[in-house]
Amino acid sequence: VQLQASGGGLVQAGGSLKLSCVASGKFVGINDMGWYRQGPGKQRELVASITNSGNINYADSVKGRYTISMDNFNNTVDLQIDNLKPEDTAVYYCYADIVTDWGRPFWDYWGQGTEVTVSS
Repeated sequence: VQLQASGGGLVQAGGSLKLSCVASGKFVGINDMGWYRQGPGKQRELVASITNSGNINYADSVKGRYTISMDNFNNTVDLQIDNLKPEDTAVYYCYADIVTDWGRPFWDYWGQGTEVTVSS
């Protein structure tokens, strides 16, 4: 199983970005997907997650600016970030809670990280 994240870059404050992540490989189901971020000198934090039934959770610090969506057919999760702020600067990591075969437990897989830099 592999997760490939994309979409990061350098953006001015107030701008927008869309991060995408696709899961590939051999598996039979995804329970939920989401995004963490780790800013300079900070701990990794969960910013948004979504279940395969559409239940969504956002960190308080991003509510109203971040929108997460999941495509169950294509095994992708997107994160639309609007009104970017310098404090959004971080490496963003996608994850997916995946079961590789029937009867096996779900396991978290991670993407390689995509960097978002917001200039003031």
